Amino acid sequence: MSNVLHNESKKEFQLERLILFSDAVFAIAITLLVIEIKIPEVEHPTDSSLLQSLRHLAPKVLGFIVSFILIGLYWTIHHRMFGFVTSYDKRLVILNLFFLFFIVLMPFSTGFYSEYAGPMVERNLKIPFSFYVLNFFGLGFMNYLMWRYISNPKKRLTVPAIDEMTLKLAKLRSIVVPSIFLLSLPVAFITNVRTAVYVLLLIPVILTIVRKKIKNKYKLAASN
Repeated sequence: MSNVLHNESKKEFQLERLILFSDAVFAIAITLLVIEIKIPEVEHPTDSSLLQSLRHLAPKVLGFIVSFILIGLYWTIHHRMFGFVTSYDKRLVILNLFFLFFIVLMPFSTGFYSEYAGPMVERNLKIPFSFYVLNFFGLGFMNYLMWRYISNPKKRLTVPAIDEMTLKLAKLRSIVVPSIFLLSLPVAFITNVRTAVYVLLLIPVILTIVRKKIKNKYKLAASN
């Protein structure tokens, strides 16, 4: 009996280490985002020249805000996901590491994207946009794979099992976001980067529609 309790306690401790390590990676990545925003150096500073310098930083600030929000959103998703997890195995650890790889990449892809944000739209530069999009696609797709893996009843990683509506919403949300990011790439190459950026605005709209449809479906099923 004592061995069973010891093993359970050890497993809980190892799972907690996995979560704490993930939280540390999120914290470092979200902090590194701001390093890309350098304080403007003006030889003979005046209020007017400093304001002009800050205007040049606008794309970087915007990139920082967007990436900060998205990384924060994925942290809350990760936090919620592991709230259901009661056990783990080697494959879950590996999936989590791949997920964190794309989190760690965010400061670089954000900096690369925001550095050329102005010229990118004017000159239709596709490489910085493509790198940023593929980073988020990888992040979203790994999130989907993790939801799919932990919800596999054969693995017994969530006891009790996640309820059907919550799981379906989580899976659909996790696949919709990377799919729309990926959709923006052919739009960028067929038309231009400016149009492709507008494609990403579809994400909250489609997520709202999907959420309402699923909730209505389960409400109708419950009433019947």
